Amino acid sequence: MKPARIIVICVAAVAAIGLALVVRAMGSPSGEPTAVATAAVVEARPMAKVLIAAKDLTPGQRLAEGDMEWKDWPVDEVNPVFITDGTVAVPGTAAADAGKAEVKPKGAVASVTRAATNLATGGAKADYVGSVVREPILAGEPIVMRKIVRAGDSGYMAAYLEPGMRAMAIKVSVETAAGGFILPGDRVDVVLTRETNLNSTGSSEGTRSKFTSATVMQNIKVLAVDQSTRAGDDEQSVIGATATLEVGPRDAEALALAKSEGELSLILRSYADTGGPSGRVSAGPRQTTAVRVYRGGAPEVVVTQ
Repeated sequence: MKPARIIVICVAAVAAIGLALVVRAMGSPSGEPTAVATAAVVEARPMAKVLIAAKDLTPGQRLAEGDMEWKDWPVDEVNPVFITDGTVAVPGTAAADAGKAEVKPKGAVASVTRAATNLATGGAKADYVGSVVREPILAGEPIVMRKIVRAGDSGYMAAYLEPGMRAMAIKVSVETAAGGFILPGDRVDVVLTRETNLNSTGSSEGTRSKFTSATVMQNIKVLAVDQSTRAGDDEQSVIGATATLEVGPRDAEALALAKSEGELSLILRSYADTGGPSGRVSAGPRQTTAVRVYRGGAPEVVVTQ
């Protein structure tokens, strides 16, 4: 065979092998273009902001701003019971259904979606400040409605009470509640005023009215005025017919007895004077005793406590 023909055959063989390698590389599933496309799909995964606990939360704790924080969460992994900020429609909630209901201009759809999401999931974090924890919540765990009680919800007062304490309501008016300047969260003293009808012989016949007053409770926390457990940001006074006080079990008995004996008034305490003891001043309302004293042969009744 001539050397020229051998050279041509070798060049053809090398070209064929090279072409086969090129075709194989272009059809490979593990090529770089496919990897880039996959990475782009992952980066485009939609995310929602979910409200989570910033630290461990215990039952009875009132939520503060620093107890909660937003965390990015894949939309397809968001449970409908999670609390979101309402900016992204979560599948399975009213917000997602509202977006699919009908075709509207973009601005209208956005408004409806946000309103539906706020209704279904709760809306902004500020709406949950002041809520009471009902069940333990671990740091990083999404906050769900069944584990907290918001102000005004059923069971809020029971969750808001300190362990071992009781809630008891008494009648109040503008005159007996410091002109309406007593707000939920304030500290008060409870004063009992009652009437005694005595005559010169020390009996209740031949009526002669006398009134006595005594402090029966001191440094008591006001839980609510009527059904309001928190005054508005711009409210300086609240007029109500009842005030709910936080008392111990034995103090509740003494307060119930005092309610039956006369009129109760709430005396507002200064913020600087709330660190003292709280509860009954004595075992119960002071007992009034009438003592008949003879002066110069003439009897005179003296009321003692």
